Amino acid sequence: MTPASSPVAQPAPERSIRPSGRPSWPQARTAVVECVVLAVACLIAYWLARNLLSRVYSVSRDDDLLGGMWAVLATIFVLRDSYGKSVAAAVSRMAATFVSFVLCLIYLAFLPFHAWALAVLVGASALVVMLLGRPGDAVTAGITAAVIMVVAAVSPQHAWQQPILRLVDTIVGVAVGALAAWAGLQVKRFLSARSVPSVPAEVKAKVELSERAVVRRPRPGRPHFKRDAVGLPSAGGAVGTGG
Repeated sequence: MTPASSPVAQPAPERSIRPSGRPSWPQARTAVVECVVLAVACLIAYWLARNLLSRVYSVSRDDDLLGGMWAVLATIFVLRDSYGKSVAAAVSRMAATFVSFVLCLIYLAFLPFHAWALAVLVGASALVVMLLGRPGDAVTAGITAAVIMVVAAVSPQHAWQQPILRLVDTIVGVAVGALAAWAGLQVKRFLSARSVPSVPAEVKAKVELSERAVVRRPRPGRPHFKRDAVGLPSAGGAVGTGG
């Protein structure tokens, strides 16, 4: 048995594999676009919460800074790698924040901050969202309740206002994040369309000439008529004679 007819499988030729951990150029370009969109969205969210909302109502400069940070966090939480995921994250953020907002507002409207109240409200916020069928939002609800209660301890004279202010900051951050996700999707589509290679004009001209030649080619079995010097059509280019 010769080596050529040997039933033993021969090893396949090795293929060049991109080293792991190094993204391709399209992946790197997409990552750059997403990071730039995230940075711009965070800047817009911070400016809106820090400057625009503070003109409507402001407790203190420190609270305005906290509002800007809270809006930025909401934007980061919402902005994902696809618009559908961003919308789902926005719904999750708003649901968790609203539950914590209601519970903390009810408590702070009548009682001051206590450590035991912090623990109870964190657990209660997580429990409510779980009973509503959204267990994935329990962590976000607990974090929101903890932040509201600690900030209420820092500013006890405006404690009951903290849930309202943080809810407004969250709405701003979520809205900016959702719009940024849509804008990022449009930018990635535009760049993908520009990266598709176009057919050169010379290749298009050759293809058109080939198609015309195929269309004008006479079919077999049928005479090909062409005109003589007088202008009358003749079959095969010859004039027949009688007899």
